[in-house]
Amino acid sequence: MSLKSILGAVLAPAARLAGKGEGLRRLWAHARMASMITGRLDASVVVLGVPEIRGTGRISPGRNLFLYRELYLETEADGAIEIGDNVVISRGAHIVSFASVKIGANCMIGEYTSIRDANHRLVPGVAVRDSGHDAKAIELGRNVWIGRGVTILPGVHIGDDAVVGANAVVTRSVPAGAIVAGVPAKPIRQEAATA
Repeated sequence: MSLKSILGAVLAPAARLAGKGEGLRRLWAHARMASMITGRLDASVVVLGVPEIRGTGRISPGRNLFLYRELYLETEADGAIEIGDNVVISRGAHIVSFASVKIGANCMIGEYTSIRDANHRLVPGVAVRDSGHDAKAIELGRNVWIGRGVTILPGVHIGDDAVVGANAVVTRSVPAGAIVAGVPAKPIRQEAATA
């Protein structure tokens, strides 16, 4: 039995007894997340609620993260999720990787955002759920701001200091410093990229 598993088992009863003890609930959420991923979860990471983690658990979180409640993180096949330092991921975000999802340092990801690097295949005579996936890596540069309810599709790269407006569907890569919005997301304006 691993140290992470033992720590999770020891903290579970204490977290239940705490009731309204926010600190103990956060400690419990941190310990549970640490036990479900392959990467090291730094003590500086704030986990407000135990994320739903599915698949291989190939998640590598940075330092000083702020993770809100109701997160869904899934890694399948060769997929991995890498999260840089000082990232905020808001309530209800879904991040799914069959290839690779990389989130650069200092990014902010709004509520109910969906970042998925794979689509189901359509195969004649085969149920969609049994047809497999086609995956292409997604990468968010440093200091990217993703608004509430954004959908980021496979193969998209978002450059440093870019902004994606709320409820946008990002189907193409976004250059550094750009501000995009809409369905599909289109440039509103291009800002000078900061170093």
